[in-house]
Amino acid sequence: MRAATGEVVGPAGVLDVDAEGAGDGEGLGLAPSGGSPAEVIARLRAAAGHTEAWHIALLQAVGEWSRPEEYAAGRYWRYVIGGEALDWLTLAQRLVIEIAEAAPADEVEALLFQGRLPGRVSAERFRRLIGPYRYTAHLNFQYGVVVEEALQLVAEEAMRKSRYALCYGDSEDIVEEAFRHLYGETRAALAAEFAADTGGRWGSGPEGFALTGWQELTYRLFKRRVRRWHPARVASDTRRGLERLRQLREGDGDDGGDGDCGFATAAALPALPRGRRGW
Repeated sequence: MRAATGEVVGPAGVLDVDAEGAGDGEGLGLAPSGGSPAEVIARLRAAAGHTEAWHIALLQAVGEWSRPEEYAAGRYWRYVIGGEALDWLTLAQRLVIEIAEAAPADEVEALLFQGRLPGRVSAERFRRLIGPYRYTAHLNFQYGVVVEEALQLVAEEAMRKSRYALCYGDSEDIVEEAFRHLYGETRAALAAEFAADTGGRWGSGPEGFALTGWQELTYRLFKRRVRRWHPARVASDTRRGLERLRQLREGDGDDGGDGDCGFATAAALPALPRGRRGW
């Protein structure tokens, strides 16, 4: 939900968003800040494996971080999607480089590839450690990117099943029609519109988009869907996405227990508020 000033209002408070940058991934400052990146990293190094377990120190650092993107360790990192959605696992990947000696390789792999923290970290403790501002932004990413991608898969599978029932073969048109069903336009048209609106920053079309570009587009489409359809349909579609995500995770042998804070599940995420049409 967006206030008139360009701020993003979530259940936990207000995220400090520059009005002109919001929505295209620019201008997000995840206030309150814990200081400069160098200061945050210095505290992380001092705490990890010394005064705190490495993953607890890492989450505290996530809660202090305010830079939405940067060039570091030889690559470009983008942590905030759409100006209001925090990809905390990408930020964790960046920060864990700074504490490689304190973080066991198997635990880092479980975190980055499965979203699983070592030990028992409940959703409530996770929220306290990263803080309400970043937790709100984290939920934006979970609903707006992770669950939305699962919903797109649901729509594609439904279209494919219908074609098979009519004895039609597989086709790229399935993806286009799935997007039309969810968003009112084909994927090609939506991608072209996105590329034009962003000045080609993320590429000129679907084939040219990198992962970050797809995430930006997906979050934009999530907000389009929420604005476009009746709240009852939005809630129903979101539940379908959550259920498909649960099935995918169970197929990977993930039981969704404590410590699993990186990915969305129906149990872990609060329901979308009734009647809400925008964020």
